[in-house]
Amino acid sequence: MDSRPIGIFDSGVGGLTVVKEVMNNLAGESIVYFGDTARVPYGSKSKQTVTRFSAQIIRFLLSQDVKAIIIACNTVSSNSIEELREMFPDIPMVEVVGPGVHMALRTTRSGKIGVVGTQATIASHKYPELLIEQNEALEVYGKACPLFVPLVEDGWANHNVAFEVVAEYLKPLLEKNIDSLILGCTHYPMLTHTIKKVVGDQVELINPAEEAAKRMEDILVKNNMTSDDEKPEYKFYVSDSEERFKEMAQIFLHKPIEHIATVPIEEY
Repeated sequence: MDSRPIGIFDSGVGGLTVVKEVMNNLAGESIVYFGDTARVPYGSKSKQTVTRFSAQIIRFLLSQDVKAIIIACNTVSSNSIEELREMFPDIPMVEVVGPGVHMALRTTRSGKIGVVGTQATIASHKYPELLIEQNEALEVYGKACPLFVPLVEDGWANHNVAFEVVAEYLKPLLEKNIDSLILGCTHYPMLTHTIKKVVGDQVELINPAEEAAKRMEDILVKNNMTSDDEKPEYKFYVSDSEERFKEMAQIFLHKPIEHIATVPIEEY
């Protein structure tokens, strides 16, 4: 038994999609979540800046005595995971790109896969590289969707405006006849209802958060670090806009948020 919490972080509210999967699949595990709401979005920032921000957050999570970390941000996962693992070799880390690749390989029927993500994630070419490394016959089409994150952060995920934006972004991917679409940013599953209205039933949506939670479970079991606490603690921290985050988190998680605080993350 190891009752220490799992640390999870993202640039904003998007990482709550991973929190939700961990709550559902690892019910006895406590969680410490950090959302960098003061500096969202990460997708338009340089690799050096993303790595620096992420290192600050990991140092904060380590100060909370977490036993493992899920990087619930595709921008960080696709650009900075190697550097972060070198900087913090003693803490197990799960990222979200690998799980998304694994799910897409299992899901696609035609071999035509779409990837939507931030500008930084798409520019890294990490998804197509890993997919084609596993199967050279795959056709992978990426599309940066920079407006998706602000739509989610501002609570417009199910608005008519979101439908118009999603339809415009996904048009070139649908013209390629993709049968699978990787939601390559943890904010994007919050747009699932709207995306489904655009792509219909012919395209399978892939949420890497599901597989990331399973990988974390595998790590905890393998290292005898699991917990079956009957009353796990969920603590949430942000770098700004505490009340706004709390409101969105309670709606998305369908749970009251009892512990939330603002952290001066630049000090870490």
